[in-house]
Amino acid sequence: MYKLIAIDIDGTLMNDRKEITKEVNDAIQAAKAKGVRVVICTGRPIVGVQSIIEELKLNDEDDYVITFNGALVQNTFNKHVESQITLTYDNLKEIYELSQKLHSPLQFFDTENLYTPSREINRYTVHEAHINQIPIHYRPIDEVPVDMLIPKVMFIDEPERLNQNIANIPESFWEKYTFVKSTPFFLEILDPRVSKGNAVKQLAEKLGIKQEEVICIGDGENDLSMIEYAGCGVAMANAESVVKEAAQFHTLSNNENGVAYAIEKLVLNN
Repeated sequence: MYKLIAIDIDGTLMNDRKEITKEVNDAIQAAKAKGVRVVICTGRPIVGVQSIIEELKLNDEDDYVITFNGALVQNTFNKHVESQITLTYDNLKEIYELSQKLHSPLQFFDTENLYTPSREINRYTVHEAHINQIPIHYRPIDEVPVDMLIPKVMFIDEPERLNQNIANIPESFWEKYTFVKSTPFFLEILDPRVSKGNAVKQLAEKLGIKQEEVICIGDGENDLSMIEYAGCGVAMANAESVVKEAAQFHTLSNNENGVAYAIEKLVLNN
């Protein structure tokens, strides 16, 4: 019997209109009623998931959320931080210097804010702020507090230019950081210990849940690590091909209530 379901948000939980349908919500509530833990696992910042947690009623005493692609694991009831793995100011400086060499726009976060070191705010930074309802601040790198906790840094650009920049990232950076391409226009850079898979594994172990009792549902490259970890990895019909190849179960698309279909087949009908 499955005891934990970790679910990505964009392209998975939500349809393309950024809605959680009644069918998906009902399936999640039915799984909860059977005693199954449901955990949102997203690249979004914590402030960008609060309304979703409330909508899905995932804020009971023993509920958790995984944000920043695994950099932050937090109890949604009392806000206690179970795990937080962040980049340092020196990491930020090094990544910023690389972005300057590659001519790649950059943005970065603390737990509650989005920052850009450029006076000309990139349209994808505005998009990120809008989706997550998070404030944008102009902050030159030399004005960043050296003790700032930085869950992730992102290269942002038009897809073709971003792909070119990815190809030109030195090997030393690939060895030093975790890179995940969460959308065609976002490349996320994290501490090498951070991944959705590692965060789900850590949480499952804390809760006494075995690997084979875990379902992970996702669509993007940043979901791959948790799909590979899960006892049952579930790929959306709209998922990247690498995710589909790693998954044990293929569900419908995010516009066809794919999360609900997976929960019904794997949890509710058993």
